[in-house]
Amino acid sequence: MATTADFRNGLCLEFNNDLFTIVQFQHVKPGKGPAFVRTKMKSLTTGKVIENTFNAGVKINTARVERRPHQFLFKDDLGYNFMHTDTFEQISIKEDLIENYDLLKEGQNVEIVIHADTETPLSCELPSFVEMEITYTEPGLRGDTSSSSSLKQATVETGATINVPLFINIGDRIKVDTRDRSYSERLK
Repeated sequence: MATTADFRNGLCLEFNNDLFTIVQFQHVKPGKGPAFVRTKMKSLTTGKVIENTFNAGVKINTARVERRPHQFLFKDDLGYNFMHTDTFEQISIKEDLIENYDLLKEGQNVEIVIHADTETPLSCELPSFVEMEITYTEPGLRGDTSSSSSLKQATVETGATINVPLFINIGDRIKVDTRDRSYSERLK
């Protein structure tokens, strides 16, 4: 058990029969009335972000979650298969628990968030940036920068589609930001 004084970003708690992690919180002490805590919480099972207000000093149930390093092995009928990098145990995770699953390639290291009490996987987090090779894109025309965005669609080695600048060609290696699926830079 914890109280609102223990709130911090990343704290996992049980709320409304679900597991939530605190994204943002603010202690408020108005001139009149009791203090309270405004929070933004993200569901670990559905990914929804909700806002909630707690009275100051309210007791809450915290949940114990662990981040474990895994390596992506392959995809089959059961889902995506990962191997723990220390114990070599394998687990299978459904596609809906992996955000940006189409940016996942074999041999890539990820972190899997696991509920420590029940040993159930909650989510799979890719690294912030991944390196990809362009497998298909339209050729960029020289001097064609009249549009404000100057981006074109490109398909990477995993089959995902990313918007890239006009100078990117087939065979180029790029760095992709997995948080917003955007082009970051071209690699040499």
